[in-house]
Amino acid sequence: MSKKQFDVLVIGGGPGGYVAAIRAAQLGFSAACAESNPYADPKGEPRLGGTCLNVGCIPSKALLHTSHMFEEASHDFADQGIKVGTPSIDVPTMVARKAKIVDQLTGGIKGLFKKNKVTMLPGHGSFVGQTADGWDIKVGDEVIGAKQVIIATGSTARHLPGIPVDNTLICDNIGALDLDAVPKRLGLIGSGVIGLEMGSVWRRLGAEVTILEAMDSFLGAADQDVAKEAQKVFAKQGLAVKLGVKVGKVTPAKNKKSVTVEFEDKDGAQKAVFDKLIVSVGRVPNTDGLNAEAVGLKLTDRGMVDVNDHCQTNLPGVWAVGDVVRGPMLAHKAMEEAVMVCELMAGQAGHCDFNTIPWVIYTSPEIAWVGKTEQQLKADGVAYRAGKIPFMANGRALGMGAPTGFVKMLACAETDRILGVHIIGANASELISEAVVAMEFHGAAEDLARICHAHPTMSEAVHEAALAVDKRPLHF
Repeated sequence: MSKKQFDVLVIGGGPGGYVAAIRAAQLGFSAACAESNPYADPKGEPRLGGTCLNVGCIPSKALLHTSHMFEEASHDFADQGIKVGTPSIDVPTMVARKAKIVDQLTGGIKGLFKKNKVTMLPGHGSFVGQTADGWDIKVGDEVIGAKQVIIATGSTARHLPGIPVDNTLICDNIGALDLDAVPKRLGLIGSGVIGLEMGSVWRRLGAEVTILEAMDSFLGAADQDVAKEAQKVFAKQGLAVKLGVKVGKVTPAKNKKSVTVEFEDKDGAQKAVFDKLIVSVGRVPNTDGLNAEAVGLKLTDRGMVDVNDHCQTNLPGVWAVGDVVRGPMLAHKAMEEAVMVCELMAGQAGHCDFNTIPWVIYTSPEIAWVGKTEQQLKADGVAYRAGKIPFMANGRALGMGAPTGFVKMLACAETDRILGVHIIGANASELISEAVVAMEFHGAAEDLARICHAHPTMSEAVHEAALAVDKRPLHF
């Protein structure tokens, strides 16, 4: 029996993989997608969507929304004259709602595959060897032929030596999304995006949350104005963040109902007992099982697939996108790379600009930024002007009861071109898109300053920040 043959075979069905398969099909290629994750759909097949849809972006945002509503009902409704009594949280119902959303979206991708005539191949894809027409890839027990291959195998949570993750007592991102009750004492190792978001969820629901961070600075990747504001706000909320921590021995109790963490910080040797512990110290690329060495696929020192600016590997007709290659491990970055690769394969001008990829942390207040921080511009010797407007001066923010935070815009002192925008405040995840569009078109602060923004809206703070770059804000 002859083997199945496709123009494009994508290994991995996460955001980068499923988007690549769909875009390839839209461009006229016969496309297939191999997926082997352990999250089974109702028919027992691996579910599409990768970490993002199954145990990452989507389920975490569902929990964040529920916990935000709970906190508003507990603390903010009374200020607006709303009386609801003392609310309670049904954690299993919250988790079930999250699971329903995941099922809906992952099932939706299967529908998109059917609509675009993409073939789903259950099983892990690994290279067999090069052929006259492209590559042979083993998927499960079957060998598939493909003219071009896109590696989109994503990443998994990094674990620490001596800290056994069982996703019951000691959890990574997977277990953190499936707790069956609010822990009284929750510990998190790592204050990155996942740590802050999961810490926020369970703190809002009543947990005493302590975050142990190895770095001496908080949110080192963010603009320091934003980081300082966030640290102040989170501390006020009751999120305890310890910096410069060196974690030592981690000992689960014999009854598996608590865990003791020994650590050192500026105050010396300490220990803390937690009912649950979440390890959130970054992610590692999934390259095991690709059979990379056998076919000569080049990997970096960090274990990522080595690619050029267009996501081409060292092998002809083999590409790689998303968490498995250099750059930020963000779902939307993976999607952009996937579209670029497929359009390049079709002879079009694919495009992906890392300078305009937005970052978002879905805490409360939200944090979002795009482009350079003020610290980076200073280090690079770039002359710039800054405009900064607090949400306290924004009528819509006050009406929403969300006056915390600000918008900060950085523009070139010579050309006025926008170099970076940094937001901490309600709806920052949505507001940042205006800055991304402006920067994609190489826009100037003056361009945004001359655009009429609806009143009253949160986006007026972006408008005012653009005006402030030229020292002419109208409402602050």
